[in-house]
Amino acid sequence: MARRLNIPKDIFFNQTRWKFYLTVVGLLIILLTLLFVNFLAQRLKEGEKARVEISEYAFNSVSESLELNPNKDMSLELEVIEKTKDIPLIITNMNDEVTMGRNFGQNKNSDTEFLQRELERIKRQSIPPIIFEDSDQKIYYKHSKYYTLLLYFPLFQFILLLAFIGLGYVGFSTARRSEQNQVWVGMAKETAHQLGTPISAIMAWVEHLRDLVSKQDEEKQDVLDELMNDVGRLNLIADRFSKIGSAPELKKIDIFDELEKCRNYMEKRAPRKVFFKFPENQSNGIFVNINPPLFDWVVENLLRNALDAMEGKGEISAEVMYDEQYVIIDITDTGKGIPANKYKTVFQPGYTTKSRGWGLGLSLAKRIIELYHRGKIFVKNSNINEGTTFTIKLPRIV
Repeated sequence: MARRLNIPKDIFFNQTRWKFYLTVVGLLIILLTLLFVNFLAQRLKEGEKARVEISEYAFNSVSESLELNPNKDMSLELEVIEKTKDIPLIITNMNDEVTMGRNFGQNKNSDTEFLQRELERIKRQSIPPIIFEDSDQKIYYKHSKYYTLLLYFPLFQFILLLAFIGLGYVGFSTARRSEQNQVWVGMAKETAHQLGTPISAIMAWVEHLRDLVSKQDEEKQDVLDELMNDVGRLNLIADRFSKIGSAPELKKIDIFDELEKCRNYMEKRAPRKVFFKFPENQSNGIFVNINPPLFDWVVENLLRNALDAMEGKGEISAEVMYDEQYVIIDITDTGKGIPANKYKTVFQPGYTTKSRGWGLGLSLAKRIIELYHRGKIFVKNSNINEGTTFTIKLPRIV
C-alpha cells in the first residue's frame, strides 16, 4: 500500500502567510524610511532658508563696506557667502523683475532669459521668496542638490530593495528548483533500478509456469497472458521512471491515436458506471512531438485522478483543439471539483486529498509537459461537485 507523504496540511497556507508577513515588514521599513527622510528634508529645508538669509546679510554687508570702508576686514562675510555657493539665488524687485542671479554659473548669472525661466520653475515648486524689512527686493532660491537627492532617496531605496528581493527570489527559486529536480531524478532512477530486478524475475517465473501448464488448459493460459501483460505494464512504468532526468526522444505522433490508446487502457480498469467520451480521429490528424511513454503517463495520471474524484460514476471526456502555435487538449470529469484557490497548489509536490498516495503525480506531470515537451498544463476551470477541466497545451507541428 502506498503511504501518504507526511507533509503538514497547512504548509501551503504557512508559505502564503510568511510571504504576507515579509511584505508587511518591507512596507513598514519603507514607511519608516519615508517618515525619517521627510523629517531630515524638513530640517535641511529650514537650514537652507536660514543660510540664504545669512548669506544675503553678509552680501549686503560686503557691498556697504566696499562703499564706506574698503579696508575693513570682510573675511567672515566672504566665508559665509562662499558656504552658500551650492544654493542658487535669484534677486528680483517687488514686481518679480529679475535683477541678478548668483551661484548658477559665471555665464548664467547675468543671463536674464535663463534666470526668468528658473524663476518660473521656483514659483511652480511653491518655494516662498525671502523679503527683508526696509528692502525693495525679493530673494528666490532653489534647494541644493543634496536636498533633491534626499527627497529621491526613498525612491532609490525602494528600487534597490525591489531589485534585491527580485534577484534573491530568482536565485533561491532557481536553487530550490534545481535541488528538487535532482531529488526527483534520483528518486525516479533509483525506483526504475529497484523495479528492474523483480520484474525480470517475475517474467522468468511466468514463463516457467507457462511450461508447467498444459497448452490445452486455455483458462490458465489466459491468466498467464494477463499476468504477462501486467508485468509488461510494470516494465513500461520502470522505463518511464528511467527517462526522468534524461532528454527524452520525441516522436511525431497523431494526438488522436495517443489519446485513444490511453482511453482503451483506462476504460478497461474503470468502474462500469464511468463513461468515456473521447474525440474520433480526424482524416488528416493533428500531430505533435511527444515521448509516448511519458505523455501517456501524464494523461493516465489525469484520468486516474478523475476516476478518484467521481467515486465510481460519471463521465470523462476529452476535446482536442488547436491554434497557430499549440494543440490544446481538455480533459474533463464530473467529479468533486477543486477549490479556486487550489488551482496552482495541486501541482506542488506533496499536495493530495487522498488517504493514499504521495501527492507527486501532478507535480511530475507538470515537469514532463513543461520541461520535456515545452508545453503547459493547468486547471482550466473547476466547480465544486460539478467537475474539473485540465488543459494540456503542446507545440503544434504544421
